[in-house]
Amino acid sequence: MKKILLTGASGYIGSHLMNKLKDNYEIIAISRNIENKSNEHNVTWKAADLFDLNEITEVMEDIDIAIYLVHSMMPSAKLTQASFEDMDALLADNFAKAASYNKVQHIVFMSGLIPNTSELSPHLRSRLECEQILGSYGVPVSTLRAGLIIGSKGSSYPILKKLVDRLPGLLLPKWAYNTTLPVAIDDVIDGLYKIVERQPHKNESIDIGGPSHMTYKDLFKQTAEVLDKRLPTIDLPIIPIWLSKYWVKLISGVPKEMVYPLMDSLIHDMIRNDENIVKDISIGKIDYKESVRNALEEETKTQKKGKSSRKGDIKDVRAISRVVLPKDVNMIQLAESYANFLNRITLNVVNSDFNEDNFTISVPCLNKDLLLLSKDFKASNNERILYRIVGGDFALDSDGGNARLEFRRLPNSDACIIALQEYEPTLPWWVYKYTQAKVHKSVMNLFKFKISTQRTNKEKQLNMKKFILPIVISGAIVLKLYGLKKYLARKNNMSNAEL
Repeated sequence: MKKILLTGASGYIGSHLMNKLKDNYEIIAISRNIENKSNEHNVTWKAADLFDLNEITEVMEDIDIAIYLVHSMMPSAKLTQASFEDMDALLADNFAKAASYNKVQHIVFMSGLIPNTSELSPHLRSRLECEQILGSYGVPVSTLRAGLIIGSKGSSYPILKKLVDRLPGLLLPKWAYNTTLPVAIDDVIDGLYKIVERQPHKNESIDIGGPSHMTYKDLFKQTAEVLDKRLPTIDLPIIPIWLSKYWVKLISGVPKEMVYPLMDSLIHDMIRNDENIVKDISIGKIDYKESVRNALEEETKTQKKGKSSRKGDIKDVRAISRVVLPKDVNMIQLAESYANFLNRITLNVVNSDFNEDNFTISVPCLNKDLLLLSKDFKASNNERILYRIVGGDFALDSDGGNARLEFRRLPNSDACIIALQEYEPTLPWWVYKYTQAKVHKSVMNLFKFKISTQRTNKEKQLNMKKFILPIVISGAIVLKLYGLKKYLARKNNMSNAEL
């Protein structure tokens, strides 16, 4: 019996998939908090933080198939200073590294339909980047790109249903006439199960959606019909997308971290790509109205269950920034550049001492060590350098804590991640939030600007060289030819005189 690692096992899609897989596979179910979870036949629960490469590598030991059902649109720390794109990239890189290290046979990734355009929304661009990162370490990746999933606890459908249920009518912006491809949760689970049974030798992308494409106006209309509700609509194409995001958040009650990225994708037509159609997977069997009725029935069955609290899952601080560097720059050089930048920006009032073993941030005039960081040599290489925070007046945890600062290059990319994770400040939380945290964010933004400026200047210099060099060469050739012509003319005159 093959062993499957299932991330997001406590989530909506993950729990459905686990129930389908557990009869024929041994499941290692992963969640950050397993206090309320119980092992059962063929299901073993393990706690793991996917932001921690060591933890995910450990739980992936002896795994045959790894299923990745993860996104980071919601904050994962008490204070998160990071975009969901950067968090998703870091998580995907951790997962792919762990899979490669443990010689996993197959990765299954759940994503969304990707329109055929270079101007993707941030959400879809992030999904595509994760797909590419997962496929960069030699383990075959099967990506199921799903349309709008219709299920009681999906991401987009509950928002749609709340709008129809709570509003007396709808003003339809221009995006309401864009095309989407709704798909029932049962069809998605069946598709994932079939993909698990595949044995690809290379990366593959498979689109899945329901029987027919629809506009968002059609979705509103048919949802209202299923709910037996009259929902008049008025076209108002001048409503901008930013205003739509605001009122959708207000009416649905869903956090902006979820609403805004999802709605940014409404500008695209979501359709099946003929190249990504696989028989018995890509075209679902359940039509839209039936999928809505199934979702309503599921919602009725589960609404009495209490909401689970995630407070125990939350760490203190996660701050992640992305910089772009040439591929010939290693992470040791990036860390050293960051240390030197801290010295310059603070006019050496704060001293950042960087060497092969340690990274110390101190205030010499006060004889105070703010942060003491020790290099983790086992986890570090040219593409990743990791420092453990082991002390200092600003660090709550000393030896034994998991606070860390790392510099990491994403695979096959100029993008690099600088991440401060699981940091626990000694300052009172409200003081830290409005002082030290603000300073750290400002410093990182300035460092990103510095790196970006340097890169732009180098590109300008390179472009100038590309422009000037041909002119110089052409000029040299012209002068050479001109000189040769004059020489030949003189020779010719001398010959005529001698005659």
